[in-house]
Amino acid sequence: MFRLKIISILFVGIMIMLSCGEDGGTQPQLSAPLALNAEDISQNSFTAQWIGVADAQGYILDVSTNVDFSTFIAGYEAKQLSKLSEVVSGLDGATQYYYRVRAYNNNVESPNSNVIKLTTAVPSDLVLKDAASDFFIGTIVQANRLTGQYDVVMQREFSSITAEYQMKMDIMYPNQGVYDWTASDAIVNYAVDNGFNLHGHALIWHNATPEWVRNFSGSDTEFEAMVKDYIKTVVGRYKGKVTSWDVVNEAFNDGSGSYRNSVFYQRLGEDYISKCFQWAREADQDVLLFYNDYNMCNDQTKQNAVFSMIDELISDGVSVNGVGFQMHISYNGPAKENIMAASNRIVERGLKVHFAELDIRANPDNNMSELTSVRALAQKEKYKEVAAIYNSLPASNKYALTIWGLKDDESWLLDFYGHQDWPLLFDMHFNKKDAYYGVLEGLLQK
Repeated sequence: MFRLKIISILFVGIMIMLSCGEDGGTQPQLSAPLALNAEDISQNSFTAQWIGVADAQGYILDVSTNVDFSTFIAGYEAKQLSKLSEVVSGLDGATQYYYRVRAYNNNVESPNSNVIKLTTAVPSDLVLKDAASDFFIGTIVQANRLTGQYDVVMQREFSSITAEYQMKMDIMYPNQGVYDWTASDAIVNYAVDNGFNLHGHALIWHNATPEWVRNFSGSDTEFEAMVKDYIKTVVGRYKGKVTSWDVVNEAFNDGSGSYRNSVFYQRLGEDYISKCFQWAREADQDVLLFYNDYNMCNDQTKQNAVFSMIDELISDGVSVNGVGFQMHISYNGPAKENIMAASNRIVERGLKVHFAELDIRANPDNNMSELTSVRALAQKEKYKEVAAIYNSLPASNKYALTIWGLKDDESWLLDFYGHQDWPLLFDMHFNKKDAYYGVLEGLLQK
């Protein structure tokens, strides 16, 4: 009993000692401060601020570009402050930052505050092509849209162009034995004269097959010779001027992943894709050759079919340089993880990735008569996400990020879906939208 009393007295004494500071006082129990949204956000700085707590001698501020604070901005790893705000400077423009704060009193620190996220302002003179430092940023053109404000915006913002439709078979080869180079020559000459990279789109596409080809009366052997001659004629004509070609476009069905029953498949069989790539390579040893398709981030069966075909080409020694994802998507999908996973399948094969026809529908459910500020910001965030994903790819696997249209009122989506939408970076008057700044921010994100 006596021993138990001694132990109890010792325990109480130890607890009293632990609860006292070196000067014999009681250490304060500090609550976490409340971090407030940043103010005065500019290209290179912002003001972090917070609400103080009782008994705090000062505050400790952390600033990072990572939400988990695994790294810190120079000078802002546990920076001690005696005030309730701090101007954080020397930052990069259009970059996402995070900050948190905690209170301290002598050797006691409070828990961390809530985390505040912000994005610094885009430099006012920055344009898309300058933000894309190691790949092309592109848009589409038509031969009758190469002057005036079209020319001004394209030369200011973009480094690459793609013909929306006028370099397809039914335009360039409308009648057997008769080529029409009017539109394609105008586009190629514009690209060469103004220093644009030019992506050729597309040599073989079931929806751009002229009537005489669909109803070709000759034998399969004659059909093959005709297609070979067409590909070599077109690629050869623009050798050294067209940097890359979509050799075959949309060869697989949605859902099943089976080969689309095009006239090329009917007359040449499954290996028509391989033959088309070989003929294109024979015509130009240096041009980059791509396979291009849509819905590649959501349709896993189709995606698997495409990569199975690509693997066969590689295994057979056929020259293929990259895969194009069309990227006709919406503000609410596909998920970031799906886009990244699909892109990585190209990277794993050592090929180049082309986000080839990017547009982002703001009104996929046709429930708006005008673009609201809320939806515009959601669209901006999706553009930023896609641009950041592309920017994060290894440099050797990047080729181009191409926006499929210049301004909203000319998007193909309006006719295709039959209702209003605003899927592009510029409005009908060539004004920059929030979506434009989303792309800029994504391109600058490290």
